[in-house]
Amino acid sequence: MRPDRAGLGITLALHALVVLGLLSYEPARKAMLVAAPIMVDLIQLPKVESAKPQPPTELPKPWPVDRSIERPLEAPLIAAADEARSSAAVPPPAALVAVAPLSPPSPLTQPIFNADYLDNPAPAYPALSRRLGEQGRVLLRVLVNVRGTSDEVQVHTSSGHARLDEAARDTVSRWRFVPAKRGAEPVSAWVLIPISFRLEG
Repeated sequence: MRPDRAGLGITLALHALVVLGLLSYEPARKAMLVAAPIMVDLIQLPKVESAKPQPPTELPKPWPVDRSIERPLEAPLIAAADEARSSAAVPPPAALVAVAPLSPPSPLTQPIFNADYLDNPAPAYPALSRRLGEQGRVLLRVLVNVRGTSDEVQVHTSSGHARLDEAARDTVSRWRFVPAKRGAEPVSAWVLIPISFRLEG
């Protein structure tokens, strides 16, 4: 066998061993399969130099595949593919940062129901409840609109007596309120109103 052919044979055998070693390692095989279309253009066979015949050398043992070698090979290829995909669909970062931060909302002041100038009367004690000795505390939940009147009155916690609950609900539904405000602007809001019914002596 001629020396230049022997050198070519050794070179090809070395390349074949390196490729087989890479293909036996799972992450390297995946990287080569994914990046195969790009690597075809980059890998070229080495030129055979016929000037000097090289003495035959002993074939080296195949090198174990190192994880540190795998990342530099695979990272630029994946980054280039991701960049090509995202550049067409995603707008540049400057377009996403153009929104100004929102200012925090103004604090909410609750509706007022117990100011003296509102002249809200206390609920009348039902006569039958007096005779039967019914007493208790009812907690009403009232939706106050921007005009200062009630849109809805709910019994949040019952006194335990339907007559007392209804007397309180009926009276409070006719009350006047100072509406809730967010900053200087009136807004609708809920407020809790306790009403107590007690028999004296």
